[in-house]
Amino acid sequence: MADAGAADVQLVADGVTFGYPGHPVLDAVDLVVSAGDRIGLVGENGAGKTTLLKVLAGDLVPSRGSVRRVGSLAVVDQELDVSGDETIGSMVAGALSTVRAASEALASAVDEFDHESGDLAALGAAMHRYEHLAAWDADRRIDEALTRFGAPRDHDRRLAELSVGERYRVRLACRLGERADLLLLDEPTNHLDAAGIEHLTVQLQRWPGALVIVTHDRRLLDDVMTAILDLDPAMDGRPALYGATRYADYRFAKDQMLRRWRARYRAERKRALQLAERLDQAYEGLSDEWRPPKGSNAHRRATRARIHVKAADRLVERLEAQAVEVPVPPLALSFPDLPSIPRHAGVQDPDRPSRDDDPDTAAPQVRGPLLEVRAPRVGTRLDLPGVRIDVPPCGRLLVTGPNGSGKSTLVAALAGRLPLDRGTRTLAAGVRLGVLMQEGPTEHARDAGRMDPDAPENLARALSSSPGVAPPVSAFDAYARHALDLLHGGLLDPDELVPVAALGLLTEEDLDRPLRDLSVGQRRRFDLACALLAAPHVLILDEPTNHLSVGLVDELTEALRLTSAAVVVATHDRKMRADLADWPELTLA
Repeated sequence: MADAGAADVQLVADGVTFGYPGHPVLDAVDLVVSAGDRIGLVGENGAGKTTLLKVLAGDLVPSRGSVRRVGSLAVVDQELDVSGDETIGSMVAGALSTVRAASEALASAVDEFDHESGDLAALGAAMHRYEHLAAWDADRRIDEALTRFGAPRDHDRRLAELSVGERYRVRLACRLGERADLLLLDEPTNHLDAAGIEHLTVQLQRWPGALVIVTHDRRLLDDVMTAILDLDPAMDGRPALYGATRYADYRFAKDQMLRRWRARYRAERKRALQLAERLDQAYEGLSDEWRPPKGSNAHRRATRARIHVKAADRLVERLEAQAVEVPVPPLALSFPDLPSIPRHAGVQDPDRPSRDDDPDTAAPQVRGPLLEVRAPRVGTRLDLPGVRIDVPPCGRLLVTGPNGSGKSTLVAALAGRLPLDRGTRTLAAGVRLGVLMQEGPTEHARDAGRMDPDAPENLARALSSSPGVAPPVSAFDAYARHALDLLHGGLLDPDELVPVAALGLLTEEDLDRPLRDLSVGQRRRFDLACALLAAPHVLILDEPTNHLSVGLVDELTEALRLTSAAVVVATHDRKMRADLADWPELTLA
């Protein structure tokens, strides 16, 4: 592999095609990335963003096409497998090995240089490499990134002992310290707070090499990217490269394309129905019940039948020649009509007029909050003395704060997932909760090899990767099993169940696939569907934008603003926080 200084182009992907057995993912993708290019990779969950990143990194081999890279490479995947003995110190040392080698090479070249006959080109190359890597500053860069990202800095700590977010932040800091010629990042803002994202943004803006970044962070697309590659196929089935660097410009161009696509699809479906109706009419005369006028002979009947068939065939050819093959447009979120208050347990049904003489309808409306927590304390992670958090019907609450401030702990306490060491939690009778934690059931299972203790038992079996535990379970079956768990626990009204196929989160093909085979983003969509399954009165969402596509994040934000259910959102997503800026806000320090 040539040195980065030998060429401006760092990466060329030519006609890259890749798929898993029975599941094509990438089809003839082209991409050229030069030093200074910062390409944002977007698309719906399952479109192949992470797969393309793995192909570009050389972890997957394309079935057709080729990938050529120039210079050093660094990758930050969404998922990180660690060995039992690996520590923060060993990861830092591994990240700095290239920098150390460049420093040693320069020192050796200087020591051995003969001023009369020495190779000036070799000395210059060593100096260029040292300068390019800013090797003198590498230790400080990593230490600063660890601090800015809120990552642990004790080099003796084992990675296996860290949380998912802590491990991710340590690795991201190390990769930034490497200063590779080509940096591939998969959802780098998922585990960062506002201060961490600000530091990451500055580093990426100054990156001397080439960047390809999979992200759902709309502000990051605005602040960093020089172009956006959308892997969602257009009508022609091809990904599109948008030169516009503003997210709003990209969304406008894509929305216009989708409107044209959906209009053409409706028109072609209408044309297909018309074709079917005309064919039915054309062949009607050939049915068993058709008879020529009385007194006709057999020869005349045969002649008329042939004329009828030829006329119908000509009609078919003419209409089919006019038809255009338009693929099915992509899914759009269809957010359910969630209730604001329970129908039972002495709560007035708003859809049923009350009568003073009818005991079934005379129950009063909910007068207090649906959910309330007072002065919560959970170990050393959360302590809010004198604080009262209440969620009324149709209420809204935005929870913000830096990493480590206790946002996820508070969300888990509100959801009843964590017991309080001090304080009280009150849930009104009949109130159903929909909960999406930062690491949902499926993400947690893939990372830790087990389910959250509070997760449904049937869903745990569906996610198990052990072939001896259970056969692969489809996403649709896992959703049904989750519904049964809720029903048996008295947490589901069968009359208000939300079908997963009606949400527009996963295609029927995805729902028929084993749940454990779905991508990280698709599993996140499944977790969101599980949170909506019981038609909750209160939605509690911790970092809901993690792993979701930018288009779905836009749709979800609008749905959360309009839903009749009460909503609690904890998020570091800067664009979502700006979109929900008119909500009551609780900021944890």
